[in-house]
Amino acid sequence: MTVLVVDDDENILHTLTLLLKSEGMECIACQSPKEALAALPRGNCHLALVDLNYVEDTTSGKEGLALISALRQADEELPVVAMTGWGTIGIAVEAMQRGAADFVEKPWKDNTRLLSIVRTQLQLGAARRRDRKLSAENALLRQQGDRTVVSQSPAMTQVLSMARRVATSTMPILITGENGTGKSLLAEYIHRHSARAPGPFISVNMGAISESTFESEMFGHTRGAFTDAKSDRIGRVELADQGTLFMDEVANLPLAQQAKILRLLEERHYEKLGSSHTRQADIRFISATNADLDTMVAERGFRQDLLYRLNGVTLRIPSLRERQADIRPLAESFLERARQHYGSPARRFSQPALRALEHYPWPGNIRELQHVVERSVLLAQQEDIVEGDLQLAKTAPAQPAELAQMSLEQAEVWFIQQALDRHQGNASEAAKALGLSRSALYRRLGKREPS
Repeated sequence: MTVLVVDDDENILHTLTLLLKSEGMECIACQSPKEALAALPRGNCHLALVDLNYVEDTTSGKEGLALISALRQADEELPVVAMTGWGTIGIAVEAMQRGAADFVEKPWKDNTRLLSIVRTQLQLGAARRRDRKLSAENALLRQQGDRTVVSQSPAMTQVLSMARRVATSTMPILITGENGTGKSLLAEYIHRHSARAPGPFISVNMGAISESTFESEMFGHTRGAFTDAKSDRIGRVELADQGTLFMDEVANLPLAQQAKILRLLEERHYEKLGSSHTRQADIRFISATNADLDTMVAERGFRQDLLYRLNGVTLRIPSLRERQADIRPLAESFLERARQHYGSPARRFSQPALRALEHYPWPGNIRELQHVVERSVLLAQQEDIVEGDLQLAKTAPAQPAELAQMSLEQAEVWFIQQALDRHQGNASEAAKALGLSRSALYRRLGKREPS
């Protein structure tokens, strides 16, 4: 914990610094309000001990009262304890009105009461910060919704069994699998079965953060760290304290940011943008990707040392076509949820509709299945959802008989072309589905990537 001590008396500053450091606290000592306000954004302060009288006079407390107001405006959660050698009831009342949490007269008769006040205010401040973190976490969870794992297939049952075993460890976990297979859902499942279940689960899409805001989003920033930083910000790492940080789409991390995540994984240390104070990251790391990270390492698109840190344990989620036994229970689960949400008359799938669902290849996996079911619920005119309500696309063409006779390069081109056809020629989406980078896809086609 760091305490900002503001007093124009060097002896007071020295005495308080020694006293607080003997109790395991860090101190930032300032001799004027101006110096204190300049130090606040850099110091990661948890409490301010503020004298009320400085240069203008020694009795009115004007400067100290103004400083209390400025400190509270800069950080409304910072506890402030006022100090003065010219204490009156009026000054004490006004200090409290300005936002001071307590009042100490100088010279204090013993250290016990002073330290008691300091500890109490530090604990209250920590409680307020935890409440703010939990509020932010709950807002994120509300966006994600309440999701459960539905599984009856042997392939998925095996994955869940392994997930429960590794959940009890502290090792980083890398989840792989095609788009739409439920990687984020498995990450939540692991968190719920870990010792950190009472703590927060914070999910962040690494590909959705711009390079310019990366440090602020992940590590937070202090007020004044950059032009638009008008207040402190809590980063995702701090939000995940004592819980789990889920880094989705980790393959999309630019190389420059990979080094910062590597340091976080190796040392469990980080600094807020604009602060030199090093913080401890007490979090469990889970990451996910649909890309082939080994290929990206070979192509120098991903750091090998970061991959070694991420894949303490690797769990691959099978595609939906590999877990056909799960199609019906998943579809029925989505049906019940969508029926209640849209107020639809649909209650069940007809047998032809179920057969159509079970024989469709599901290139978009569970995400596509959910969208198909929601659409059918909206279109259904009766209790039974019929095959026409599903509006399933035509099944992808079967593999040519001569595929077995193709060379590896020819087969690669064929599979890439199939992916491009499924995604209406969108090279980026086709590359994601195949676990390739866009540039790797074009290289395998023997084409130059468009600029």
